[in-house]
Amino acid sequence: MHVQEMISAHPDVQGGMADRLLRCIEECYNCAQTCTACADACLAESSVDMLKQCIRLDLDCADVCTATGALASRRTGRNADVLRAMIQVCEQACRTCADECRKHADHHEHCRICAEVCLSCAQACREAIADVH
Repeated sequence: MHVQEMISAHPDVQGGMADRLLRCIEECYNCAQTCTACADACLAESSVDMLKQCIRLDLDCADVCTATGALASRRTGRNADVLRAMIQVCEQACRTCADECRKHADHHEHCRICAEVCLSCAQACREAIADVH
């Protein structure tokens, strides 16, 4: 990803960017892709009826992560209250999705991977809150 390069090149940033927020942006986009792929893999499973909640939470998490990554990538102006709230919602969505995916991880490798990625994103969100002013 070119997140750091792009944000560092922004005229309002002038090279300075909080590392924790950069990591959060990267983790959000990575998590969105992983959750989308997990939902798609769940749809291909023979036990798809048992995976409906997992699919729903995968897709919810992917949408929240994409929106959070986009808001955190914007450097013109300030909207710290909304960004802080989005990051907190993203952390919750990731933890919720990870909990559901772990229920299926013993039978579906894609769910195991997704749970790990979601937990990593949740951690990045938790750490990034300190960089939002």
